[in-house]
Amino acid sequence: MAQVWSDDRLFPPDPTERGLARELYAVVRGLPIISPHGHVDPRLLARDEPFGDPAELLVIPDHYVTRMLRSAGVELDRLGLGPAAGEVAHREVWRTLATHWHWFRGTPSRLWLEHTLHEVFGIHDELGAENADALYDRIGELLATPAFRPRALFERFGIEVLATTEGADDSLEHHRALAASPWGIEHRVISTFRPDAVVDLDRPGWRRDVDRLGELTGEDTGSYAGYVAALRSRREYFRRHGTTATDHGHPTAGTYELSRRQAETLFERARRGAVDADDAELFRGHMLMELAGMSVDDGLVMQLHAGSLRNYDPAVFARFGPDVGADIPMATDFVHGLRPLLNRFGADPSFTFIVFTLDESTVARELAPLAGHYPAMRLGPPWWFFDSPDGIRRFREATTETAGFRNTVGFNDDTRAFPSIAARHDVARRCDCAYLAALVARHRLSLEDAAEVAIDLAYRLPKEAYRL
Repeated sequence: MAQVWSDDRLFPPDPTERGLARELYAVVRGLPIISPHGHVDPRLLARDEPFGDPAELLVIPDHYVTRMLRSAGVELDRLGLGPAAGEVAHREVWRTLATHWHWFRGTPSRLWLEHTLHEVFGIHDELGAENADALYDRIGELLATPAFRPRALFERFGIEVLATTEGADDSLEHHRALAASPWGIEHRVISTFRPDAVVDLDRPGWRRDVDRLGELTGEDTGSYAGYVAALRSRREYFRRHGTTATDHGHPTAGTYELSRRQAETLFERARRGAVDADDAELFRGHMLMELAGMSVDDGLVMQLHAGSLRNYDPAVFARFGPDVGADIPMATDFVHGLRPLLNRFGADPSFTFIVFTLDESTVARELAPLAGHYPAMRLGPPWWFFDSPDGIRRFREATTETAGFRNTVGFNDDTRAFPSIAARHDVARRCDCAYLAALVARHRLSLEDAAEVAIDLAYRLPKEAYRL
């Protein structure tokens, strides 16, 4: 069965708006991709080795896909994850996706996968049980060719900048190898500094990781002063190797301004293991204040991803670890949570603060009004669960009248699945052009202004916001 694949996908059904969306999309379709936040493994590009097989490329690393399959009753062991991963044939993983393809109808995952199959691999047949093996073999043959190696796809996708995400203790060896290579000199791959493992007292191994931080920096992380100095040192290390942004994945948006003595006392108790969940929340919020101050000093853009209850399913977490699809959105209070941080740093011209949410109810009520007031604050695009056609449309409808377009930062693909980068950016560009077309059709925006905004959203705003 052939795919239903139209070049008008995601455009409005109204003929006038559809025509306008086509015009706007033609302006941005070929613009380079700025990917300022994501989780692609930099080893892919540093080593530039062929991808293993279709399952390894398109199924196993994509928790959007694996979580849906688990909801269909597929055990994660059967998807190449967890301790038994090496015992599962990847062809069987691919067959599992194919036999459950109907579960993905109407989802962004299916849209991204269809784009990848169609635009990257030239496959025009719909995936199903009857052709799973044939498509697996066809994709496998292509992956064995030089044209489908990571660097070749990077160039083919038109990526101008790709940001990965690494912890505070990362050596950045792959980024350093890239930067020293002829290819890396011409193509920009940078890291994002994410210190969650040494900031969140709830993290398993927090004290071990803090000790490791001290070893890397030569600071005494047995004391609060040494701990803060070590964080500054690692930020500078990342900055010297091209990093322009930090990222912080916190369960809440709470920020708290403790006195130096209060912070030292809390840190000392944490070192002894004498803290509880309330202490962990207080420390995370205090450290956001400390880290915001560091951003003012060193110029690194600060990102906050708040509102995800991580590792919701303890059995899945125990067997398969984090980032396997068991994180769940939860209600988040940004108005009260961010007040200390914004009232201290929100007007500082040296500070850029990009906020993401999984709580859509806050977008119009809290986040857009805050971004529409504080010069330092920007709204991150729809994030996991909402980086979808309808999520992108709702985001624009909820934010534009209060925050405008300039207080947003374009689009982040936030993906581990490298081949989906182009697909996700294409979806975002089409959705934004559809929204802008509606404004033009209603005489709220001229076509010329809409074209300028489309370029901003696709290219200029992420470059500006992330200081690229």
